[in-house]
Formats: sequence, structure tokens, C-alpha cells
Amino acid sequence: MKRREFLTASSGALCFSHLVRAEEHSFKGKIKKAVKFGTKPNEKQMQKLKDLGFDGIEGSGPGLQIEPMKKACAKHDLPIHGVVYNKHWKVRLSDPNPEVREKSRIGLAQAMREAKGVGGTSVLLVPGRVKGDQETHQNVWDRSIEQIRKLIPLASELKIHILIETVWNGFCYKPEQFRDYIDAINSPWVQAYYDIGNMQKYGPSHKWIRILGKRTLKLDVKDWGSKNGFCPLGQGDVDWKKVRHELEQIEFKGWATREGNDGGVEKTAQLMNQVLGL
Repeated sequence: MKRREFLTASSGALCFSHLVRAEEHSFKGKIKKAVKFGTKPNEKQMQKLKDLGFDGIEGSGPGLQIEPMKKACAKHDLPIHGVVYNKHWKVRLSDPNPEVREKSRIGLAQAMREAKGVGGTSVLLVPGRVKGDQETHQNVWDRSIEQIRKLIPLASELKIHILIETVWNGFCYKPEQFRDYIDAINSPWVQAYYDIGNMQKYGPSHKWIRILGKRTLKLDVKDWGSKNGFCPLGQGDVDWKKVRHELEQIEFKGWATREGNDGGVEKTAQLMNQVLGL
């Protein structure tokens, strides 16, 4: 091997080795790893995920095929931990039209019932989108809170958390804002679904984890770099060592779901173990 090739290879190995050391921030038994799934079972894929050591999957609703999914999940011992509300971008809780807001709330309620039906514990929600003069930041704040509060009794009845995801929707791009938004809703049934990669664009992801604290009940696992955008885990700007440290400080226990592509689920399984200390 030529000297330049050796240095390049060595540099890559050193860069990757910093992701986790066996003695540092071990989350074995504390974090359960999952991947995003769809609305219906794919038994071949489910068995593959189980063989790779995944603990579960996250479904999509409304439209989740409850009984077939329950049967397949039981067969492969691969539970659905929650549901992503799949209408929240187009049918928004923040829409200027009150009829659209009501329709979105009804759809969210259906996703909550489907999550309960398959044995999940949460629905992931994007609360709206800042979009022009009729859908300002304050509009999104006020309109979404109004609709979400109407569903808190159902959330309590079903024991399903409504978890607000941190996304690129023009809303609450500072961790203090997002913290205050969650607190303004003021319910134990409405907490944060923190996306590690999404918010790296707007500040160090570990800082977000620290400020949100125990409001974060579940994690989306992504990496993002200023030069390469969304990328395989470990190749972006997320400082995974600091992420693990902050997760340890808030005593995080729960589900972490990979959203994105690492070149196959085999690589995803390995990378999730390394970046999260599993």
C-alpha cells in the first residue's frame, strides 16, 4: 500500500473508531432499534430485520392493516412501536382553512387508534408548516396546539403518546422554542420525537437533546453534513459521542428508528449499534 493510501485508510478508520468505544455510553438494553415500515406486512423483510437484531418497526397510518400486521409481527417477534401520521404534511393542523384542520385532527385520531390496535405506544406528528402570510410561525403554534389539545382525552384513553417531530417545516428551529412549544401544550401525552439528523442543520444535535431533556420520548436516527446533506450514519456532522453523552444525561430509554439509507439494512444494523453504543 502506498503511503497516501495508507494514511487515507488509517484516517478513515480513526474517524470511524471515535463513534463508540465498548466502555463508553453503552445503551444495550436501554435503546431499542427499529426502522420505518409501511402499512402492510412484508414477512421476508420482517424476518431479515429480526435476524439482524432489530427490536421492532414503525408503521404508517391511517391505512395501517391492523390484523395482518399484528399477525406478522407476532410471528416474527417484531413489534410495531408506533405509527407515523402520514397525512400531516398535506392535510395540516396549521392550515388556514378550519375544515382542513378538522380533517387533519380526525386523521390523526384514526392513526392513534391504529397505533393502539397494533400494540404501539405513539403517533409521530408534524404539527404544521410555516407557509406564507396565512400560515405564519404563530399560526402554526396556535392552530396546532388548539387541535392537539382536543385529542389529549383520546390519547389518555388509548395510552398513545402524540410525539411532535423536529423537522424542516419552518417551525421552532431553536431548541428553546421547541421546548417551550411542548410545554405550552402541557400534557404528559404530548412530548417530543427528536430527529437527530434533521436539527443538526440548525445547531449541534447534542445541544438539542440537552435542552429538550426528558421531553424526548423517541428518536429518529439520521446523520447530516453541511457538505453532504443526509448521509449514512457516521459520515455527517453529528458528533455521536456527544449525542450519546447527552442521552445518558437524560437517562434516555426507548425506541430509536432509522430513517434513511446506509446502503442496506445490514449496514444500518451495524451502524446503529456503533453510533448509539448498542
